[in-house]
Amino acid sequence: MEFLTSIEQSGFSTWVRESTSVWAYPTVLFLHTLGLGFLVGASMVIDLRLLGFSNELPIEPMKKFFPVMWFGFWVNASSGLVLVMIDATKMLVNPLFYIKIGFIALAMVSGRLLARLVFSDSNADASALRFKAKALASASLFFWVCAITAGRLTAYLFANPSVTASLR
Repeated sequence: MEFLTSIEQSGFSTWVRESTSVWAYPTVLFLHTLGLGFLVGASMVIDLRLLGFSNELPIEPMKKFFPVMWFGFWVNASSGLVLVMIDATKMLVNPLFYIKIGFIALAMVSGRLLARLVFSDSNADASALRFKAKALASASLFFWVCAITAGRLTAYLFANPSVTASLR
């Protein structure tokens, strides 16, 4: 716990958390939201298209969304690291934080599998391919909803000591 306290009380963490500058906490939070929008937004477009929404749109050009998703992921990961640093003693002992990270990992793996399945040049059975793609797209949507929900709840559920005590 001493290590977490030292991270939280570092000069950088203190500046981000306590500064009145727009370049501190507001910018980090904005970047985290922006990364989330790029990552999850692009993922949802592909997922929903594979689930049958807007069937008139061709799927092949959507392959270009993957670099956008990776950009969003890295913006989210780096800004998320800063957000964890400024509140390390609470976040890194919060079970919801680890649930969030787990769902992000699952969503990223399902997205990667989906990309390989849908955008590869294999000559697999079309109906089997369609079923697998729909299953992965559904899983991806579910994982992102869970990750976002867990992420939002980290700010509330275990931040309040009375809530934590009532769960025991």
